[in-house]
Amino acid sequence: MLLEQPSTILSKIYPRGIFRKDPEDRSVYLTFDDGPIPEVTPWLLDVLDRYGIKATFFVVGDNVRKYPEIFQMIVDKGHKIGNHTFNHVRSMRMRNPDYIDNVKKCESYFKSRLFRPPHGIMRRWSYRYMTGNYDIVFYDVITRDYNEKLKPEKVLDIVKKYTRNGSIIVFHDSLRSEKNLRYALPKAIEWLNSQGYAFKTL
Repeated sequence: MLLEQPSTILSKIYPRGIFRKDPEDRSVYLTFDDGPIPEVTPWLLDVLDRYGIKATFFVVGDNVRKYPEIFQMIVDKGHKIGNHTFNHVRSMRMRNPDYIDNVKKCESYFKSRLFRPPHGIMRRWSYRYMTGNYDIVFYDVITRDYNEKLKPEKVLDIVKKYTRNGSIIVFHDSLRSEKNLRYALPKAIEWLNSQGYAFKTL
């Protein structure tokens, strides 16, 4: 549970982070990390269109640089955009100033107050700096769709088991997640609809 729903512990480490929205509101927030890429993101956008859903994309700046037309598709379709660093870097493996510079390099391609640290963790100094400039978004449910050892059915089960009112749910539009995403996302959306959840953006 701590892996799929880490908000209980991490919210104490990052008290100003956003892990979950209103627990009284029967809504969920679909978020997608690591794109955009041509192999997955256009398909994902078509799925969201089919169900009439707007989501939030935490994009990697270097992918925006390489695939500006796909990034523009996300924007044109009315989805929200967040910063996920320029190179999908790990805060714990970098000097704090270098990490902040990487975030700012991503910001040079678009403006957003939303930021999500790759791997859901960051150094305390970077966290304190970032809270003055960004809304730091973590998550309430991580589907683990990036884990190629997981069967797609397990990814769907994670959504069903851990989603609750106000959940911020993480999928990934990446090559590693493609197989699991293509199976689990449409079925997860249909299940969430059947449970009476509304879909909102951050």
